[in-house]
This record gives sequence, structure tokens and C-alpha cells, in this order.
Amino acid sequence: MENMRTKFGALEYPGRLIIIGTSASGAENVIIYSITGRSPSSQARKLVHRDGGVWVQPTDETTLKQGNVDLLVYPAVLVGKAGIAVSNGKQTADVRDRIKPGGDPVAALADALACWDYEPDAPIFTPRISGCLTASAAALSVLRRGPAGQTLRNYYETGLKEAGQGRLVSTYEGPNLDPLPVFCGEPRFVDIPGATAAEAAGSVYDSLGPAGPAKDFRVAVACVFVPRGDASTADVHIINRHERT
Repeated sequence: MENMRTKFGALEYPGRLIIIGTSASGAENVIIYSITGRSPSSQARKLVHRDGGVWVQPTDETTLKQGNVDLLVYPAVLVGKAGIAVSNGKQTADVRDRIKPGGDPVAALADALACWDYEPDAPIFTPRISGCLTASAAALSVLRRGPAGQTLRNYYETGLKEAGQGRLVSTYEGPNLDPLPVFCGEPRFVDIPGATAAEAAGSVYDSLGPAGPAKDFRVAVACVFVPRGDASTADVHIINRHERT
């Protein structure tokens, strides 16, 4: 497994990424959501903890409107009665609403995403990535554009048994190229850093930083530590680049 493990420093431009896993202590389930952006409109955003989740909001309305606002502003993480949903778009609410107590997270994702496709941002056609976390199980999904324009729907059950380990999906593979290469294959193995949400968020944020004089694409990182069996006491920590001095 070690040679499959993704290193954050190798991801120059992952776009948006989702990690679901377990804390180093094994006492908490973990969700990490991160945004990187190349354009001014993508950079003009922040993450905010409010209204039962983590929301993407603009830092500058005028700059944000240079891009597709419908794809840039959305709930990234939403906490429901039976579990937690995370995604890179407005499908998050649909995922939250399909989570059933004791239910299968893969089934919840498949049901919620049946009417969604990849993002309509030609010529890249960014994948739509989503995740679902319950007390004892988790799943990730990637909706990609196929060669004939069809939507390829992939769902992956992800284990929550290995302490300090998680699985990652991102919208792009990592290289900063034109056109951007979209995420391929199955969720990658990653280490969950830190003993708290603040430590994990800080580690991921630092690891996504540029090497040397390269451009800094970081926008924000949110980390949610959820004590097993008690989602109401989740520890949430957010780092927004525009708030850092």
C-alpha cells in the first residue's frame, strides 16, 4: 500500500479534493475538503462554518462573477441526522438527504447522484466528486465525462478501520497543465495528519503550498473530526488563504 500512497506535495494543482478516513487515534472519523484555484474567480472564495456545515462563499462578488457562480458557490459539507455529505458542488444537499440510518453509503451516493453529471465547464468537463460518511462506513464517488460525452459514474466503498489513514479523490490529477488532466482511477491512499482538526487542516494546507517561486493556488482547507457515534460534537477547523497574513 505504501507505494500507492499520495503525497500532498506532489499535487501541484488538484483543483478540489475530498479525503475521508480515520484519525491517528482511531477515535474519530475524518473529512477533509480543500479548494485550489487558478483563476481570479476561483481564488475569490472562502470556506465558512455555518448552518450545519461548511459553505463556499465569495470574498469578492465582482471578481467571483467573472466565473460560473453556479459552480463556484455551494455547500461543501453538510451534516444530516444519519451522516455527513461532502462534495464539490450543489449535489451535497442531495447526498445528505439520501443518507439513511444504518444505510449503505454507496447506495446513498448512487441514489443522490443519479440526476447529476460532470460539470458543464467545457473544454475541461471537471469531474463531480462527492463523499458520504456514516458512523461506521464511508464512500466516495467520481462522475467523469466519457469519450462520447456520456457520464461515467464510479462509486467506491472506503474503509474506516485503519487509524491515521484515508482515501482521496480530486477533480484533477495534480499537474498544472492545459488542458487540466482530470482525476483518473480509484481513490488514492493518504495519511491523515495531526491529532486534531486544526493540526490536520494546517498540515494539508502547508503541504499543498508551492515549491519555491511557483504560483500559490491554495484557496482554503476545511477539516472535520467526528467522534464515532456522536456527530453533534464534531470538531471543525477552516483555513482560508485570504485570512492569513
